[in-house]
Amino acid sequence: MILAPGEDLAGLLNREVWSQLRSLPPIPARPVLSASLMLVDSSGAKPRVLMGKRHANHSFMPGKFVFPGGCVSPGDKRMNVAGMLPELVETRLAKVGPAYSLPRALALAAIRETFEETGLMLAELECGTPDNPPESWRAFAAHGYPDLQPLHFIARATTPPRLPRRYDTVFLAADSSAITHRIDGLTGADRELVETRWVDFEEAHGLDLAVITRVMLRELELRLAAGMSYFLPAPWYRVTRQGWVRQEM
Repeated sequence: MILAPGEDLAGLLNREVWSQLRSLPPIPARPVLSASLMLVDSSGAKPRVLMGKRHANHSFMPGKFVFPGGCVSPGDKRMNVAGMLPELVETRLAKVGPAYSLPRALALAAIRETFEETGLMLAELECGTPDNPPESWRAFAAHGYPDLQPLHFIARATTPPRLPRRYDTVFLAADSSAITHRIDGLTGADRELVETRWVDFEEAHGLDLAVITRVMLRELELRLAAGMSYFLPAPWYRVTRQGWVRQEM
């Protein structure tokens, strides 16, 4: 599926997703907080983005290409960091929930999950290593502290209430120049992501993507074209009684 320039992205979700779900009864499943990280290589003539292919045996999005990411863990609320979140990124993440620790936890979840799935680290390597990190962070912390400063807020999306598995996901981005270290062997046939690819946006849209992933990819593309300023508007995609809406955060 190739998106047309200026295409109504909420309308796309309504045509491709909501049209199939609207007749189903709501399911009382509470969305799980999660975060994804869009890594962008801007060093060449065309920007490239990192996409990973999920294992075909996964029950959720089997075989699809996705951005690295996953659910917030308890350790994400306690892990020490180097480099604070940019103020506007923290402000938007704070709108996801009332907990004061949530913005940092969401950002840390994106960094941790990206490391676990790809081996790529956004870390400060010159400040030593954290003492007694949470268990979920021990592999990362052996090399340094996670660095929140390079992160940008791109968008938020919440799974409709007619699906049994729901996520409230924030999509963050960082330039590949923020990658400070890599651990090999975390992607492969027996891993969550069987492969990763750096692809330009045209190539990315040609991959096997879920519709919401395609929408988030376009949001990233539009933000890069507009200069990637922290002050640019950021959308939240969610379902109301009328279907999908694109609401500014």
